[in-house]
Amino acid sequence: MNLLKKFGLTLLAAATFQTQAASVWKITSGTHTLYIGGTIHLLTPQDYPLPKAYEQAYQAANKVVFETNMDTLNQPQFKRQMQSELSYHDGTTIAQVLSPATLQSLQDYLNTRHVPLSAIQNLKPSALAISLSMIELKHLGFTSEGVDQFYAQKAQQDHKPKGWLEEPEAQLALLSDLNDQDNDAVVNYTLDDIKDMANTMTKLRNSWRKGDIEAMAAIELNDFKKDYPEIYHSLLVKRNNLWVPQIKAMLENDTTEFVMVGAMHLAGPDSVLEKLKLSGYQVTRL
Repeated sequence: MNLLKKFGLTLLAAATFQTQAASVWKITSGTHTLYIGGTIHLLTPQDYPLPKAYEQAYQAANKVVFETNMDTLNQPQFKRQMQSELSYHDGTTIAQVLSPATLQSLQDYLNTRHVPLSAIQNLKPSALAISLSMIELKHLGFTSEGVDQFYAQKAQQDHKPKGWLEEPEAQLALLSDLNDQDNDAVVNYTLDDIKDMANTMTKLRNSWRKGDIEAMAAIELNDFKKDYPEIYHSLLVKRNNLWVPQIKAMLENDTTEFVMVGAMHLAGPDSVLEKLKLSGYQVTRL
């Protein structure tokens, strides 16, 4: 499961109803074509089957490309590495690095989910944000694999080549870097999203399933960019800027790729899709 999107942007999920549109786009440059799909990293059991456009793009592709190496993410060694790097080992606790107000907000939330502070006290802020998101998502019923994991397993079964845009270590480094930012901002961002997560999820389900990226940006990205500009830049803008040249290079080869990235990377003025449009590529939603 994608590590970064479990922080904050895991608030996305798929809808439980059927519609003809989806967050999948066809990108063309001359005679070269690839597909880009917005992924949701946690789903409910009722969210399957996925919209037909995903399977259409998958079947048309010779290769699937994910944000990162999905096989590595599931390896016990990498999970241990992540746990080690995102935890305190010198006696520091989360209570010592948060302001009294943020710590109280954290304690209030944990009380509602019957989770003792001692269970998460050794986590660094970015890992704490991951844990809080996971706790709430599971509370709301999001217990099934997401789009990316589903197609990673399918590609493995079908012996379809796989690729990725960034190494898992790069994602881990980004999470570690978040711990150098404002600790209160990292935790408060997650707590703020959790407060209205049920309502937000309903709206995001609609927009994601329809491929309505303008609605996705209005729901989640606009306030995120305004209230937490540094985190927004680190999680989205910086990575989009690194991915777009790789996607452009794919449009120069004879392979048809299906690129799958978190849905929020495809929404708003800093998105992958917008950058491709500005570079002259034809972008068409399936």
